[in-house]
Amino acid sequence: MNIPYLPSLLAFCILCCASCEQVQKRIDKAIQVKKPFIIIIQPLGDMPVQHVRHVQERLKKVYPHVRIKQSIELPSQAYYHPRKRYRADSLIRFLKDRTAEGNITIGMTSSDISHTTGSSVDYGIMGLGYQPGKSCVVSTFRLAKKNIPSQFFKLCLHELGHTQGLPHCPEKTCYMRDAEGGNHFDEQTAFCKTCREYLESRNWHFESPTQK
Repeated sequence: MNIPYLPSLLAFCILCCASCEQVQKRIDKAIQVKKPFIIIIQPLGDMPVQHVRHVQERLKKVYPHVRIKQSIELPSQAYYHPRKRYRADSLIRFLKDRTAEGNITIGMTSSDISHTTGSSVDYGIMGLGYQPGKSCVVSTFRLAKKNIPSQFFKLCLHELGHTQGLPHCPEKTCYMRDAEGGNHFDEQTAFCKTCREYLESRNWHFESPTQK
């Protein structure tokens, strides 16, 4: 049986299959190459500019996609009048609603912040971040005044680590160490091997020791 259009039909099918394979390869490549997220620094209230810039400069050495937004006022709905400070969980919700999908926002304030923990309804803290989460918040209020820049940077790394999915770490020198109600930043020197490798799998890099 002679089919005059068979060669053309076969050629068309071959071209279609080739195109489908190319499209599938592009899809597979897009799935493999995960788009890097952006860390958004959101100053709140009268947060000192020098501390914000210091954190941005040092963060870029371990994670390059960092941007600073213009400072905004602390949301009044997060203010806890009985103790004259701001609720960290409310600030996190506020920041989360302002964060684009796939990005992370870290709110920075010099005001005192707190949250509910154990038997304490309003417990003063240095920072809070959910594991994982789209936002976190840090405060300079409870840091040692003699060494704020270094301690503040370590605090930011700790809360950002939580947003990436890291839990507290048993290593005493790791940035993910649980504060347990104290200030141990001077004892923390870097992310431990386990925490570092986890962050590296999420596009962080630690070629230099500048995060110390």
